[in-house]
Amino acid sequence: MRVAAVQLEPVIGDVAANLESCERLAAAAAQQDADWIVLPEFFTTGMAFRDELAGAALAPDGAATALMRELASRHGATVGGSFLCRDPDGEVRNAFLLFDGDGTLLGRHDKDLPTMWENAFYVGGSDDGLLEAGHLAVGVALCWELMRAPTARRLRGRVDLVVGGSCWWSLPPWPPASVTRRWEAANARTAALVTERFARLVGAPVVHAAHMGSVSCPLPGTPLRYRGEYQGGAVVADGHGRVLARRTREEGPGLAVAEIEPGSVPPLDAIPDRFWLHDRGPVPAALWHHQRAQGRLWYRRHTRGKAPLEVERTPLEHRDGPVAEEAGRPDS
Repeated sequence: MRVAAVQLEPVIGDVAANLESCERLAAAAAQQDADWIVLPEFFTTGMAFRDELAGAALAPDGAATALMRELASRHGATVGGSFLCRDPDGEVRNAFLLFDGDGTLLGRHDKDLPTMWENAFYVGGSDDGLLEAGHLAVGVALCWELMRAPTARRLRGRVDLVVGGSCWWSLPPWPPASVTRRWEAANARTAALVTERFARLVGAPVVHAAHMGSVSCPLPGTPLRYRGEYQGGAVVADGHGRVLARRTREEGPGLAVAEIEPGSVPPLDAIPDRFWLHDRGPVPAALWHHQRAQGRLWYRRHTRGKAPLEVERTPLEHRDGPVAEEAGRPDS
């Protein structure tokens, strides 16, 4: 089957603009005969420590869900992606929804642990990330879930395909620059290789959508400001970890499109007997704990209990003119 992983350049916190961009990119994927279209993590908002994200979560049946359902029905494709979802209990979760080609919801996965400053905007989930799409068993893994051995253990040998996406940011060039440049090079290598390595651990193809572009925001709990880049890297890998399509950060927004053979194969690599599959590096490891504590407090004060954001959208079928615009050609 033919799959497309979307690479988005988000406008942080501007839900309407990001939905519009996803619509165009999905239309471009459909023009390339994609049977599956995977949007990145936080495709409605991007992710940064910005106040506006506290009020940017959508209802489970809000504009993000409506868009994915419409895209699936219009293009006859299976469509999935994750967004900040404010549930009826008032909590926000990072919810990945998957729709089949007639617009039927196939299932939902909530990311298990927020990463660093993400703790300011949602709480973790506890499901196993296993969905059914017709005859296919589908696993869902979002960003640093691909970094954790428990994710590989719950999906290993049980899925025909893994879908998901990331919003992975770079390390800033703090002094001493020679040291932080080396740390960022290692961080970028991990982000670039995590998809193919996860495929080898699980024994199934992986379709990984991504964000690219610049990021600027306060650094939680400090007087510092973060300035960096989303790592990008929309990737399609087969069950043996061979990369079939990749779109790098430097190539901008667009698609990674490839033909895959879904199905479980014998995993090539053993799952390490530890929590983290990869070395995070000293700065991310420290920030994981510091921003987790800061973010949870900020979430309770600023994010939890708000009303869902309402976004006005004109349904696709009611728009004038072509939906698709030129979105760049993917490597495939």
